Amino acid sequence: MKQRVITAIIALILFIPVIIFGGWAIEITATVLAVIGVYELFRMKGIEFKSIEGVLASLATIALVFPIHKYLGFIPEGTDVLSIFYILIMGFLALTVFSKNTYSIEQAAFPALVTLYVGMGFKYFLLARGEGPSLVILMFGLMVVWTTDIGAYMFGRAFGKNKLAPNVSPNKTLEGSAGGILSAVVFALIYLNFYPAQEYFGFNLVTMIIFTIIFSMVGQFGDLVESAYKRHFGVKDSGKILPGHGGILDRFDSMLFVFPVMHILGLF
Repeated sequence: MKQRVITAIIALILFIPVIIFGGWAIEITATVLAVIGVYELFRMKGIEFKSIEGVLASLATIALVFPIHKYLGFIPEGTDVLSIFYILIMGFLALTVFSKNTYSIEQAAFPALVTLYVGMGFKYFLLARGEGPSLVILMFGLMVVWTTDIGAYMFGRAFGKNKLAPNVSPNKTLEGSAGGILSAVVFALIYLNFYPAQEYFGFNLVTMIIFTIIFSMVGQFGDLVESAYKRHFGVKDSGKILPGHGGILDRFDSMLFVFPVMHILGLF
């Protein structure tokens, strides 16, 4: 716990100024974190990242997350990033032709799905910072995730009896999950008292509380998804880059699900 707290404090000291500054700093940070997340999944699968697959996956992730049209003048601003992404995904499919029948469509599907899963999650994280009342929306999303995580842990430790998903994550409980949702709702009520929903989000308070419950549940589901593939690959953590916490995906798994849902519901 001491190591987890120290790592969290250092990470926040480094990360919060980047969030506040925004611009190129958060664009580069989000892109680097996304590429590391893809690397972690490659490592779990046992695929060498220093390979054609690794290069294609890195480029595809960068194409999804980083606003390349802002910095590469020869790319029109209206260019659909998904088109660039798909061209790179075609590279995985090309390997099935040039690998002399040693590379299958199933093998191509893994890096393609990984780049889409991680890349789109960080893309929407970046969009939340870059549009509308950016800092307010971004911090709202992050704090919903964090308060859910803390609340679920504390309520689970104190009251947890009934398992939430024992085949995937034996330590998570229904009581902890409910506590995480309650913690997120309490946070939202306090937060929205300082930043009225009507002014910053365009929704009334009741709608925002309903959204908060949805985000909390979606975030917990994102955490369970990561637990499922870690259990499948037989690893405890996605990586070791954050001492006491694990890897990038261990910290951002919920966010990868929450921010796309925030976008779908019209918060940014």
